[in-house]
Amino acid sequence: MPIDTQTKFCGVIGNPIGHSLSPAIHNAAFRELGLNFVYLAWQVEAIGDALKGLRALGNFRGASVTIPHKVAAMPFLDHVEETAQRIGAINTIVCEKGTLTGYNTDATGALRALRESGVNLAGQRAVLLGTGGAARAIACALTAESSLAKLTLLGIDDRERTTLAKDLRLRAGSTVEDFHLDDSSLRNALPDARVLIHCTPVGMFPKGDASCVSASLLHAALTVMDIVYNPRETTLLRDAKHAGCQTIPGLEMFLNQAVAQFELWTNRTAPVDVMRGILESHFQ
Repeated sequence: MPIDTQTKFCGVIGNPIGHSLSPAIHNAAFRELGLNFVYLAWQVEAIGDALKGLRALGNFRGASVTIPHKVAAMPFLDHVEETAQRIGAINTIVCEKGTLTGYNTDATGALRALRESGVNLAGQRAVLLGTGGAARAIACALTAESSLAKLTLLGIDDRERTTLAKDLRLRAGSTVEDFHLDDSSLRNALPDARVLIHCTPVGMFPKGDASCVSASLLHAALTVMDIVYNPRETTLLRDAKHAGCQTIPGLEMFLNQAVAQFELWTNRTAPVDVMRGILESHFQ
């Protein structure tokens, strides 16, 4: 469908953003349903200025929000949906006649990826690496919607980590502990853990050789999920496979959260098979 004066536009806001596959999957989905939409990628440093400009454009329909703006974008919105408020981070903006509302589809995307892989969280100990926007969403979902025995948060931003841990303890049914992310805390946390979820940018393209976790600390009783989706098999996932772990690539969470975003913007059922096909073809 040609772009014209009626074309609605969406995009992804982040820094860096060159690795993003969001334009490919959303544009393919728009084409599949014959929608007069287009999806772009915007590298943004000043999030407030960017949102002010987008708000003023009549055909702006919404945005994906990624590193490092998932928390920083919130003060510039008119409304934040209840789940996203509880999480304290957004990854999706919907624009209705200049009014911006924030949502968070990371949480449901991550839980669905775990459940579709057959992971039973009940009574287990999970370790989560990172304390940014996506980590907040997943941590809130894990403590609110599963029956974990314990969640261990490991992060390098001590203030961010302790704040998140405090927030979770106020309403979590499971035990929440937090430590600085280093080899010592990993050695203490991982032997008894059954789920490891990596939520930092480490290992993301173009620095795909990096990993937060020494391969020697991984063990076959672990399920390892990496939310980094580019490359599809990160160094962490490759090491985990060699250690006999079940692995869940970031593509699964990425697809699930993108489907939810698409449906918020268009009010149509997303063509999931088309979106998955685009993602998988990129990594062949």
